[in-house]
Amino acid sequence: MTRVAALAAFVCASALAQVYPIKPIRLIVPYAPGGGNDNVARLVGRRLGEALGQPVVVDNRPGAGGVLVAELAAKSPPDGYTLFLGGVGSHAINPNLVDKLPYDPIRDFAPVELLAQAPLVLVVHPSVPARSLADFVAHAKKNPGTLNFASNGNGSSSQLAAVMFESMAGVDMVHVPYKGLSPALADLLSGQVQLMFSSVVAIVPQIRAGKVRGLAVTGAKRLALLPELPTVAESGYPGYETSSWYGILAPAGTPREIVTKLNAELAKTLERPEVRNSLIAEGAEPVGGSPEAFAAHIRSEKERLGKLIRDAKIRLE
Repeated sequence: MTRVAALAAFVCASALAQVYPIKPIRLIVPYAPGGGNDNVARLVGRRLGEALGQPVVVDNRPGAGGVLVAELAAKSPPDGYTLFLGGVGSHAINPNLVDKLPYDPIRDFAPVELLAQAPLVLVVHPSVPARSLADFVAHAKKNPGTLNFASNGNGSSSQLAAVMFESMAGVDMVHVPYKGLSPALADLLSGQVQLMFSSVVAIVPQIRAGKVRGLAVTGAKRLALLPELPTVAESGYPGYETSSWYGILAPAGTPREIVTKLNAELAKTLERPEVRNSLIAEGAEPVGGSPEAFAAHIRSEKERLGKLIRDAKIRLE
């Protein structure tokens, strides 16, 4: 490219970013309406739309583990009018579990901003005689192979959190996968399974009602919603940390000026008190940061969880 051509391309891109957007933006969400991630997407999308002067329309596309909808987003025109709420499933777990994934989590997306991280909570049924993580580990070691842990499904964040804990604590538990959170939680409450690494919002009411007992959270620090619960790391397992996370991505090839503009407006959105409070109420921690930082996070998580999945020989069933 000649110097003149390069200058012309820069001027065109800059002009595009200045007028963008001139029509509504679609935010594809790989979850059904009404869930925690969907609520956050709608809140952030509404505030982002107000800032940009165009509505951000949430397009819910649940099913197929998020694979097909991630492919749809990846293959959309890279013009800034299609965004994707990606996360640990679409960009770190599925790439390590799904054969012949129809998209590349690194090559096919332009990361915009990491919105939030959401740790899980280790909870046990009241029949388990454990009031602390140390109690639980001692009980599990005395009864190897007898404690059943529920998960949202094979390869889910809840299973990976349990597998990581098994490895670090030296305990042997039995995995019982379910097709989603609701049936897993139902069997936990009835005592059919004894424990679960659960999402925060779903489990807080059950903890407060005394239907399950919280032992620890999986993140780097304690949760504002459950300040009495220690982290797994501070309970004797330094280095243990795992969380779900999600952020905004665009198709690869989206002009850099548009990505930068979206990143700046999303950063302002995350600073709004009502947005931060809503994220915290969903059991999530606002993050933010540059597109480069988000890209590095995706690469790191893909490699870290890939090793965990391979070492544990986790397969989709």
